[in-house]
Amino acid sequence: MEQTITIKLKLQPNRFQKKLLEKMSKTYICVINDLVSEMVEYKQPTKKTTKNVVAPLPSAVKNQAIKDAKSVFTKSKKTGYAMIPILKKPVCIWNNQNYSVSEREISVPLFVDGRSKRIPIRVQWNEKNNRFQELMKGKRGTLRITQKSHKWIAQISVTIPTKPINGHQLMGVDLGLKVPAVAVTEGGQTKFFGNGRMNKFKKRYFRKKRKSLGKAKKIKAIRTIHDKEQRWMKNQDHQISRAIVDFAIKNDVSVIRLEKLKNIRQTARTSRKNNQNLHSWSFYRLANFIEYKANLIGIAVEYVDPAYTSQKCPSCSERNKAADRQYHCKNCGFSTHRDRVGAMNIIHAPLMHGKSASA
Repeated sequence: MEQTITIKLKLQPNRFQKKLLEKMSKTYICVINDLVSEMVEYKQPTKKTTKNVVAPLPSAVKNQAIKDAKSVFTKSKKTGYAMIPILKKPVCIWNNQNYSVSEREISVPLFVDGRSKRIPIRVQWNEKNNRFQELMKGKRGTLRITQKSHKWIAQISVTIPTKPINGHQLMGVDLGLKVPAVAVTEGGQTKFFGNGRMNKFKKRYFRKKRKSLGKAKKIKAIRTIHDKEQRWMKNQDHQISRAIVDFAIKNDVSVIRLEKLKNIRQTARTSRKNNQNLHSWSFYRLANFIEYKANLIGIAVEYVDPAYTSQKCPSCSERNKAADRQYHCKNCGFSTHRDRVGAMNIIHAPLMHGKSASA
């Protein structure tokens, strides 16, 4: 088994290096846009090589730009040229043979005074870098350097081998709003993750803040508060997914099962006051985080049919609708928390192939 992940490192380029990166990043996307435009005009992939691309870029970067342009053209061709993406965000990409990573810096070829020169760029050090150094021992892919909020970020694709964990239990995980996640193992061990009330409070706070900024017509501040909200939500998903995987390790779980949350926003029933939270919370991202964290340590993740998982009685299979947060079976008397019922049924629900990004 193999798992491909993206490692993100914050860079600390000096003033000279920033100017080089800015110039190369803008040139890189211009080259791609020009090549794609030319390929669309002739309705065929380009046969150009690095010698035919006139741009102040190292030959290795030119070669990568040609590959990326062909990829963009292929996607456009599949849509009958109805959609022709135009890259706007400056970025620069190097293949795995044209950069090196050490403990404190990344060395890449940059275009200086008409020549390609390998220049080391300092990496901002933090505690996460120790774990990244271990992951770097895997098979490295492309290096992507881009600017986000005036900060330079290096994204490195790494493929690492994973071995199946020696667990013997299945675990079902039910995702929701009031309780972000509930996990139940085959042995009956149960744990609730996250704080739904705190999440709702935070969402209301950000909405109120955006509304007041909107009245004041502070557009830039609205974008800033939106980015802050998205970072907070993403951090919550990271914390919950890490806690779920740790719980799985503790209970010798070899397979985690999740619902395939297809079209959840159209099919889920919720109160009017929770409707905005339902439409703004990324269930798919949380499921994705659980999957990649689990796969890294050899725990498999499977997706099941979500039909009636919250209604079916785990004891007698009779369908009942839960009253508030408590589930009670009218047939056999089984009673427990409603979300726990969902997680218990997910363990034995029929498998579905793939997962939907529509949630």
